[in-house]
Amino acid sequence: MADDDQKNPDDFFIRITQAANTIKKHIDTNEFIRVITHIDADGLAAAGILGKTLQRAQAFFRLRIVKQLNEEIVNELTSEDPSLLIFLDLGSGSLDLLDAKLKDCELIILDHHKPMEVTIPQLTHVNPHLANFDGTREISGAGVTYLTAKTIDKTNIDLAPLAIVGALGDSQDKNDERGLIGLNEDIVDDAVNTGCIMVDKDLLLFGRETRPIHKALAYTTNPFIPGLSNAEDKCLGFLSNLDIELKHNDRWRAINDLTVEEKEKIFSKIATYLSSKGSPDSDALRLIGKIYTLTHEDRFKPMRDGREYASFLNACGRMRKGGLGIAVAMGSRGETLDEALKILTNYKKMLYQYLDWVIQTPKVLRKMKNIYVIDGSDKIDELIIGTIASILSSSYLKEKMPIIALTSAENGMVKVSGRIPHNFNRGNLDLGTIFHEISTKLNGRGGGHNVAAGALLPKESENQFVKSINKLVGSMHHTVTTD
Repeated sequence: MADDDQKNPDDFFIRITQAANTIKKHIDTNEFIRVITHIDADGLAAAGILGKTLQRAQAFFRLRIVKQLNEEIVNELTSEDPSLLIFLDLGSGSLDLLDAKLKDCELIILDHHKPMEVTIPQLTHVNPHLANFDGTREISGAGVTYLTAKTIDKTNIDLAPLAIVGALGDSQDKNDERGLIGLNEDIVDDAVNTGCIMVDKDLLLFGRETRPIHKALAYTTNPFIPGLSNAEDKCLGFLSNLDIELKHNDRWRAINDLTVEEKEKIFSKIATYLSSKGSPDSDALRLIGKIYTLTHEDRFKPMRDGREYASFLNACGRMRKGGLGIAVAMGSRGETLDEALKILTNYKKMLYQYLDWVIQTPKVLRKMKNIYVIDGSDKIDELIIGTIASILSSSYLKEKMPIIALTSAENGMVKVSGRIPHNFNRGNLDLGTIFHEISTKLNGRGGGHNVAAGALLPKESENQFVKSINKLVGSMHHTVTTD
C-alpha cells in the first residue's frame, strides 16, 4: 500500500468510475451479478442502494448478507463460478482469501475499512483509505456504494439519504454538533439539494418523530443515562416534574411537537441529572446536534429520522432478518415494514436485557490496567456484542478506556468487539490494526477501524488475546504526549 503522501484523492473517483463501468458492462450483457454485503446498518443501507440501482437497470442479481467473510463463504462463492462479485462494506480486510480462491472472477469491493496490503489484478477496489480519505469519519460503505450508484446513473441521486443512514449507523457523526463531515457532507448536499433530506439542530433523543417524550428518553442510549435509559416509568416521572404538557388532545406528544423553550428545559434537566451521576459535561452535549430528516418518509415511522432509520436497519441485521431491512431500504412498505417494525421492538427489549445483565452481574464487566473487559460467555448473542460495547463505551464507564467485549460464536470460536470512547486521547492507538495483528498470530481473523474493531478467535486463544490487547493499548497510549 502506498504511503499517505503518495496517495492521490482523485484516484478514489477514478476507481468509482471503473467500478461503475464494470457493473454497467455486466448489466448490458445480461450477466448475473452477485452482491455480498455486511450484516450491520451500513451494509444493509449499501445493499439497499445497490439493489435499487440494479433493479432500476433491470439487472439480474442476487443479494447475500454475511457476518464476515471467511474461507467457508469464499469457497461457496467460488463453487458458483460467478462472473462478477461485488462486496459491500466488507472485503478490504479479506483480500488474502479472495486472492487465493477467486483469481478467475471479476471482483469489485466498495468498502471503507482499512485494507490489507494485497494486490489482486482482477479487482476494482474502491476504498477511501487508498486515496487519503478517512474511512472511519469521512465516508461509510453505503457512501462509497452511493457514489458508485450515482456514477452508474445520475437518477440514483435520490438514494443519497440511504448513504447518510449508513454513515449514521457507523457512528460517523462524532464531530462538532454531531454532524457528518468530509465526503459524507458532500452526500448530504446531494440529498438536501434534491429535497430528500432536511438538516436541523435539535435534541437527539431516540424516536424524536415517532415516540412519546418519555419513551424517547427511555430508548436513548447515546449517551446511556443511568436510571433513565430503559426505564419508561422513571422517565415519565422525571418529565412530569417539568410542567411540560406530555399529552395534547389525548395524544402523546413527541419531541418534534415541543417548543424550543420546552426542549431547552428538558435538556437542562437531563444535563443536571447526568452531572449528579458523575457524568462529564460532554455527555449531555451529545444530546444536541444535527438531525437528518428524510422528508419523503412518513413522520410516524422510524425511517423519517436518519439515526432511527439506522437503528432500525441494525436491528434487522442483528436479529438475523437483514433481508427485511434491505427490502424496506429498497422501498417496500406495507406488511414488510410492519414485520420489520416488530423486529425493532424485540431488538430493543433484548438489548436492554443484555445491558442490565452486564451492569448488574458481578465480574461480567471488569477493569484491567488499560482496558475494560466484558465477558459475555454464552449469554450475549455474537451479533449484538458489538452494540453492547458501543453503548457502554459511549457514556456508562466512569474511566475512559477502550472496552473489549467477548462472547461465544459458532464452531467453538469467540467473537470479540473493541471500542474506543469518543473522548479518549488515543494518540497512535489503532484498534483495527492491533486486532488484525494479534488475531492473526492466534489463528483468528480481525480488523476494522482505528476506534472500532472486531475479531473471531479460537476459544483457547481468548485469554492471550485480552492480555495482548491490554499490553499493547498501554504501550501505545502511554507514548502520547500533551502540551
